[in-house]
Amino acid sequence: MFRFIHVILLNLFRAPYLLSRLRKMASHPEKYSEKMRYLMAKKVFRYVRRSGLIKTEVIGAENLPKEGGYMMFPNHQGKYDVLAIVHGHEEPCSFVMDKKKSYTLFLKEIVDLLEAKRMEIDNVRQAITVINELVEEVQNGKKYIIFPEGGYTNNHNTLQKFKPGSFKSATKAKVPVVPVCLIDTYKPFNTLSIKPVKNKVIFLKPIMPEEYEGMTTGQLADEVKTRIIDEMWEYGIEQ
Repeated sequence: MFRFIHVILLNLFRAPYLLSRLRKMASHPEKYSEKMRYLMAKKVFRYVRRSGLIKTEVIGAENLPKEGGYMMFPNHQGKYDVLAIVHGHEEPCSFVMDKKKSYTLFLKEIVDLLEAKRMEIDNVRQAITVINELVEEVQNGKKYIIFPEGGYTNNHNTLQKFKPGSFKSATKAKVPVVPVCLIDTYKPFNTLSIKPVKNKVIFLKPIMPEEYEGMTTGQLADEVKTRIIDEMWEYGIEQ
Protein backbone atom coordinates (compact mmCIF):
# COMPACT_ATOMS: atom_id res chain seq x y z
CA MET A 1 0.00 0.00 0.00
CA PHE A 2 2.86 2.41 0.83
CA ARG A 3 4.40 1.96 -2.61
CA PHE A 4 1.03 2.41 -4.28
CA ILE A 5 0.54 5.76 -2.54
CA HIS A 6 4.14 6.67 -3.38
CA VAL A 7 3.53 5.96 -7.08
CA ILE A 8 0.32 8.01 -7.09
CA LEU A 9 2.00 11.02 -5.46
CA LEU A 10 4.96 10.98 -7.84
CA ASN A 11 2.66 10.80 -10.87
CA LEU A 12 -0.02 13.17 -9.62
CA PHE A 13 0.94 15.84 -12.16
CA ARG A 14 0.47 13.30 -14.98
CA ALA A 15 -2.85 11.91 -13.73
CA PRO A 16 -5.27 14.34 -15.46
CA TYR A 17 -3.61 13.89 -18.85
CA LEU A 18 -3.32 10.10 -18.51
CA LEU A 19 -6.92 9.65 -17.37
CA SER A 20 -8.18 11.81 -20.20
CA ARG A 21 -6.05 9.98 -22.75
CA LEU A 22 -7.01 6.53 -21.50
CA ARG A 23 -10.71 7.34 -21.55
CA LYS A 24 -10.54 8.87 -25.02
CA MET A 25 -8.69 5.89 -26.49
CA ALA A 26 -10.96 3.37 -24.77
CA SER A 27 -14.09 5.16 -25.98
CA HIS A 28 -12.95 5.23 -29.61
CA PRO A 29 -11.49 1.84 -30.55
CA GLU A 30 -12.33 2.63 -34.17
CA LYS A 31 -9.76 5.46 -34.08
CA TYR A 32 -7.07 3.70 -32.06
CA SER A 33 -5.83 0.26 -33.03
CA GLU A 34 -5.42 -2.55 -30.54
CA LYS A 35 -1.64 -2.08 -30.79
CA MET A 36 -1.87 1.66 -30.06
CA ARG A 37 -4.08 1.08 -27.04
CA TYR A 38 -1.76 -1.65 -25.77
CA LEU A 39 1.27 0.62 -26.11
CA MET A 40 -0.58 3.25 -24.10
CA ALA A 41 -1.19 0.74 -21.32
CA LYS A 42 2.48 -0.22 -21.38
CA LYS A 43 3.40 3.46 -21.12
CA VAL A 44 1.27 3.85 -17.98
CA PHE A 45 2.75 0.67 -16.51
CA ARG A 46 6.26 1.99 -17.26
CA TYR A 47 5.55 5.09 -15.16
CA VAL A 48 4.44 2.79 -12.34
CA ARG A 49 7.61 0.68 -12.53
CA ARG A 50 10.00 3.60 -12.64
CA SER A 51 8.39 5.69 -9.92
CA GLY A 52 7.78 2.60 -7.81
CA LEU A 53 11.42 1.44 -8.03
CA ILE A 54 10.30 -1.88 -9.48
CA LYS A 55 12.54 -3.99 -11.70
CA THR A 56 10.92 -6.89 -13.56
CA GLU A 57 13.11 -9.48 -15.26
CA VAL A 58 11.50 -11.16 -18.26
CA ILE A 59 12.51 -14.75 -19.07
CA GLY A 60 11.29 -17.09 -21.79
CA ALA A 61 9.55 -14.62 -24.11
CA GLU A 62 10.83 -16.77 -26.97
CA ASN A 63 8.48 -19.53 -25.78
CA LEU A 64 5.38 -17.52 -26.68
CA PRO A 65 3.65 -18.79 -29.84
CA LYS A 66 4.53 -16.67 -32.85
CA GLU A 67 1.12 -16.89 -34.51
CA GLY A 68 -2.52 -17.12 -33.48
CA GLY A 69 -4.27 -16.71 -30.19
CA TYR A 70 -3.40 -18.38 -26.91
CA MET A 71 -4.15 -18.21 -23.20
CA MET A 72 -1.67 -17.56 -20.41
CA PHE A 73 -2.18 -19.10 -16.97
CA PRO A 74 0.01 -17.56 -14.24
CA ASN A 75 0.15 -18.08 -10.53
CA HIS A 76 -1.43 -15.13 -8.71
CA GLN A 77 0.46 -13.05 -6.15
CA GLY A 78 -0.97 -9.55 -6.15
CA LYS A 79 -1.90 -6.29 -7.84
CA TYR A 80 1.33 -6.12 -9.85
CA ASP A 81 0.86 -9.44 -11.69
CA VAL A 82 -0.83 -8.11 -14.84
CA LEU A 83 1.68 -5.25 -15.04
CA ALA A 84 4.56 -7.74 -14.91
CA ILE A 85 3.13 -9.90 -17.69
CA VAL A 86 2.24 -6.97 -19.95
CA HIS A 87 5.75 -5.60 -19.45
CA GLY A 88 7.20 -8.82 -20.83
CA HIS A 89 4.59 -9.43 -23.54
CA GLU A 90 5.23 -7.45 -26.73
CA GLU A 91 2.07 -8.34 -28.64
CA PRO A 92 -1.27 -6.99 -27.38
CA CYS A 93 -2.90 -9.13 -24.73
CA SER A 94 -5.69 -8.69 -22.22
CA PHE A 95 -6.96 -10.32 -19.04
CA VAL A 96 -9.96 -11.57 -17.08
CA MET A 97 -10.77 -10.17 -13.66
CA ASP A 98 -13.43 -9.98 -10.96
CA LYS A 99 -16.04 -7.45 -12.07
CA LYS A 100 -16.50 -6.12 -8.52
CA LYS A 101 -12.85 -5.05 -8.36
CA SER A 102 -12.65 -3.54 -11.83
CA TYR A 103 -14.07 -0.05 -11.27
CA THR A 104 -11.42 1.70 -9.19
CA LEU A 105 -9.73 4.78 -10.66
CA PHE A 106 -7.18 4.00 -13.37
CA LEU A 107 -7.93 0.26 -13.19
CA LYS A 108 -11.33 0.91 -14.81
CA GLU A 109 -9.61 2.86 -17.55
CA ILE A 110 -7.03 0.12 -18.16
CA VAL A 111 -9.74 -2.57 -18.22
CA ASP A 112 -11.70 -0.55 -20.78
CA LEU A 113 -8.60 0.31 -22.81
CA LEU A 114 -7.51 -3.33 -23.16
CA GLU A 115 -11.09 -4.57 -23.47
CA ALA A 116 -10.49 -6.92 -20.56
CA LYS A 117 -13.25 -9.28 -19.45
CA ARG A 118 -15.18 -8.49 -16.29
CA MET A 119 -16.42 -11.74 -14.79
CA GLU A 120 -19.09 -12.00 -12.12
CA ILE A 121 -17.62 -14.73 -9.95
CA ASP A 122 -20.94 -15.88 -8.46
CA ASN A 123 -23.01 -15.58 -11.65
CA VAL A 124 -22.76 -18.84 -13.58
CA ARG A 125 -24.75 -17.60 -16.58
CA GLN A 126 -22.57 -14.50 -16.97
CA ALA A 127 -19.41 -16.56 -16.52
CA ILE A 128 -20.51 -18.89 -19.34
CA THR A 129 -21.09 -15.86 -21.55
CA VAL A 130 -17.58 -14.60 -20.81
CA ILE A 131 -16.10 -18.05 -21.53
CA ASN A 132 -17.87 -18.17 -24.89
CA GLU A 133 -16.60 -14.69 -25.75
CA LEU A 134 -13.06 -15.75 -24.84
CA VAL A 135 -13.30 -18.83 -27.04
CA GLU A 136 -14.37 -16.81 -30.07
CA GLU A 137 -11.80 -14.05 -29.56
CA VAL A 138 -8.86 -16.35 -28.88
CA GLN A 139 -9.73 -18.43 -31.93
CA ASN A 140 -9.54 -15.15 -33.86
CA GLY A 141 -6.02 -14.46 -32.59
CA LYS A 142 -6.37 -12.63 -29.26
CA LYS A 143 -4.22 -13.41 -26.24
CA TYR A 144 -5.61 -13.50 -22.72
CA ILE A 145 -4.36 -13.85 -19.15
CA ILE A 146 -6.43 -15.92 -16.71
CA PHE A 147 -5.45 -16.51 -13.09
CA PRO A 148 -6.54 -20.08 -12.27
CA GLU A 149 -6.13 -19.54 -8.53
CA GLY A 150 -8.84 -16.90 -8.68
CA GLY A 151 -7.93 -14.34 -6.05
CA TYR A 152 -4.94 -13.96 -3.79
CA THR A 153 -4.58 -13.67 -0.03
CA ASN A 154 -0.95 -13.57 1.02
CA ASN A 155 -0.14 -16.19 -1.62
CA HIS A 156 3.37 -14.83 -2.07
CA ASN A 157 5.44 -17.51 -3.86
CA THR A 158 3.21 -20.33 -2.61
CA LEU A 159 0.75 -21.71 -5.14
CA GLN A 160 -2.87 -22.34 -4.20
CA LYS A 161 -5.35 -24.71 -5.86
CA PHE A 162 -5.79 -24.16 -9.60
CA LYS A 163 -9.48 -24.14 -10.50
CA PRO A 164 -10.26 -26.52 -13.40
CA GLY A 165 -13.05 -24.27 -14.68
CA SER A 166 -10.46 -21.61 -15.52
CA PHE A 167 -9.25 -23.80 -18.38
CA LYS A 168 -12.61 -24.37 -20.10
CA SER A 169 -12.17 -21.48 -22.52
CA ALA A 170 -8.75 -22.74 -23.65
CA THR A 171 -9.86 -26.32 -24.17
CA LYS A 172 -13.02 -25.26 -26.00
CA ALA A 173 -11.02 -22.95 -28.25
CA LYS A 174 -8.29 -25.58 -28.75
CA VAL A 175 -5.49 -23.03 -28.45
CA PRO A 176 -2.03 -23.19 -26.83
CA VAL A 177 -1.94 -22.97 -23.05
CA VAL A 178 1.04 -20.98 -21.77
CA PRO A 179 2.03 -21.51 -18.11
CA VAL A 180 3.50 -18.34 -16.62
CA CYS A 181 5.64 -18.42 -13.50
CA LEU A 182 5.58 -15.24 -11.40
CA ILE A 183 8.22 -14.85 -8.70
CA ASP A 184 8.14 -12.08 -6.07
CA THR A 185 5.47 -10.08 -7.87
CA TYR A 186 3.70 -9.66 -4.52
CA LYS A 187 6.49 -7.40 -3.30
CA PRO A 188 5.62 -4.15 -5.12
CA PHE A 189 2.08 -3.62 -3.79
CA ASN A 190 1.52 -6.33 -1.19
CA THR A 191 4.30 -5.42 1.25
CA LEU A 192 4.71 -2.42 3.55
CA SER A 193 7.84 -0.99 1.92
CA ILE A 194 8.95 1.46 -0.77
CA LYS A 195 12.48 0.06 -1.09
CA PRO A 196 13.57 -1.06 -4.58
CA VAL A 197 12.21 -4.51 -5.44
CA LYS A 198 12.95 -7.10 -8.10
CA ASN A 199 10.69 -9.79 -9.50
CA LYS A 200 10.48 -12.20 -12.40
CA VAL A 201 7.95 -13.15 -15.06
CA ILE A 202 8.81 -16.43 -16.79
CA PHE A 203 6.93 -17.60 -19.86
CA LEU A 204 7.16 -21.40 -19.99
CA LYS A 205 6.83 -23.57 -23.08
CA PRO A 206 3.21 -23.76 -24.23
CA ILE A 207 1.11 -26.87 -23.91
CA MET A 208 -0.28 -27.40 -27.39
CA PRO A 209 -3.84 -28.63 -28.06
CA GLU A 210 -2.59 -32.01 -29.26
CA GLU A 211 -0.74 -32.43 -25.94
CA TYR A 212 -3.77 -31.79 -23.73
CA GLU A 213 -6.28 -33.54 -25.99
CA GLY A 214 -7.99 -36.19 -23.89
CA MET A 215 -7.15 -34.46 -20.60
CA THR A 216 -9.88 -33.23 -18.30
CA THR A 217 -9.70 -29.58 -17.27
CA GLY A 218 -8.66 -30.82 -13.82
CA GLN A 219 -5.73 -32.73 -15.28
CA LEU A 220 -4.72 -29.73 -17.38
CA ALA A 221 -4.89 -27.50 -14.30
CA ASP A 222 -2.61 -29.91 -12.41
CA GLU A 223 -0.17 -30.04 -15.33
CA VAL A 224 0.11 -26.24 -15.55
CA LYS A 225 0.54 -25.96 -11.79
CA THR A 226 3.22 -28.67 -11.79
CA ARG A 227 5.21 -26.89 -14.51
CA ILE A 228 5.13 -23.63 -12.57
CA ILE A 229 6.19 -25.41 -9.37
CA ASP A 230 9.07 -27.10 -11.23
CA GLU A 231 10.22 -23.72 -12.53
CA MET A 232 10.14 -22.26 -9.03
CA TRP A 233 12.31 -25.15 -7.86
CA GLU A 234 14.90 -23.99 -10.38
CA TYR A 235 15.12 -20.74 -8.43
CA GLY A 236 15.26 -22.44 -5.05
CA ILE A 237 11.61 -21.84 -4.14
CA GLU A 238 9.95 -24.88 -2.59
CA GLN A 239 6.22 -25.47 -2.30
